[in-house]
Amino acid sequence: QAQAGWLQHDFGHLSVFSTSRWNHWVHKFVIGHLKGAPASWWNHLHFQHHAKPNCFRKDPDVNMHPLFFALGKTLSVELGEQKKKFMPYNHQHKYFFIIGPPALVPLYFQWYIFYFVVQRKQWVDLAWMLTFYIRFFLTYLPLLGVKSILGLHLLVRFIESNWFVWITQMNHIPMHIDYDKNVDWFSTQLQATCNVHQSFFNDWFSGHLNFQIEHHLFPTMPRHNYWK
Repeated sequence: QAQAGWLQHDFGHLSVFSTSRWNHWVHKFVIGHLKGAPASWWNHLHFQHHAKPNCFRKDPDVNMHPLFFALGKTLSVELGEQKKKFMPYNHQHKYFFIIGPPALVPLYFQWYIFYFVVQRKQWVDLAWMLTFYIRFFLTYLPLLGVKSILGLHLLVRFIESNWFVWITQMNHIPMHIDYDKNVDWFSTQLQATCNVHQSFFNDWFSGHLNFQIEHHLFPTMPRHNYWK
């Protein structure tokens, strides 16, 4: 599931096939049939992230501030001056391990992606999602029963979520986070991204997103060329 996540990311960025149409169609198959999520939902959130990375209220990936975490030096100081004690932020480096990585597990997330496609009438995405759940239940229900199959699904999502959140946060959260200052595009990308050491394992484990700087500057470049 985690590797399928990196794969759908490639198709979503149109970096596999030479024609956009093929990328879009295979993207729907990979994220819909292999992962059970809608391509339209991913595009909606991820394109905002690439347009304004680490810009509060414009990048959905930093919406956890100030609900769970105090992010960035500027926003953290602002919270302190307003004395808004949403959470014990002085302990966030400890509770991040509990709240952050499992973020994609809650039932709210599973319910929301269905709500998203129905509200926006993305019926093709909904059909692909249903094929994932139908295939999953037909495969494992005769072997495990209802309770065990739900437990298996929760376990897979829990492991995948921990894997996914660590990868996506390690190359953004350490960088500059602030309100949108309308800085030029190139500088906006650089100040919000950082790379992680290259190794055979890191490249595979992160889907080459350890090259986050290159990915944000050249989002349609095939990931195996980032190191060049």
